[in-house]
Amino acid sequence: MLLRPDQRTKLDETNDRYFYEQPRFVTHVDEGFIQQLTDLYQERLQPNTHILDLMSSWVSHLPEAIAFAHVEGHGLNGEELARNPRLDHYFVQDLNQEPKLPLEDQSFDAVLNTVSVQYIQYPEAIFSEIHRVLKPGGIAIISFSNRMFYQKAIQAWRDGSEGDRVRLVEGYFASVPGFTKPEVIVKQSQAPSFMQLLGMGGGDPFYAVMACRE
Repeated sequence: MLLRPDQRTKLDETNDRYFYEQPRFVTHVDEGFIQQLTDLYQERLQPNTHILDLMSSWVSHLPEAIAFAHVEGHGLNGEELARNPRLDHYFVQDLNQEPKLPLEDQSFDAVLNTVSVQYIQYPEAIFSEIHRVLKPGGIAIISFSNRMFYQKAIQAWRDGSEGDRVRLVEGYFASVPGFTKPEVIVKQSQAPSFMQLLGMGGGDPFYAVMACRE
């Protein structure tokens, strides 16, 4: 097994639906991270394609300049998803309770997951589903920083260093036959200019791990 049973545990073991029951109309990373992510999407995503935004919320950080054929959203709070202007359709589902996606095989050109991978308790099942719904040549982009809802992150994520977390996501891809070797991007986001003037250092670190369906 990729993870031991204890590594899948959370400090808050109550149903995730209760934790996400109230909408949170905030961004969980800083502006520098968001710009890095949008720039990456600008480079890797193609116009008129089908996109799955997995574990999404009220914003997807997709480039405004790119028009997609369809953007499907998934998350745990319907009110947040309804507010997201980039989604053409969405559904609510707890992947830790039901990992099977209600989506057709090979129906998406890209699957995106932003600052949420740390909450997945059964990554083998979820990444198998990501592979299943991707078209051949389709890309999966998993992005994250060092922020999290600590009580809802799995133990393997909480206990690991930032480098360990990158290797963990690489292992998630490697656990599913049929993905290319993962590509890793690591960057230090820049703090907003007013923070730099105050000498408050860099912003949220940016990590992305990507692979394509062969």
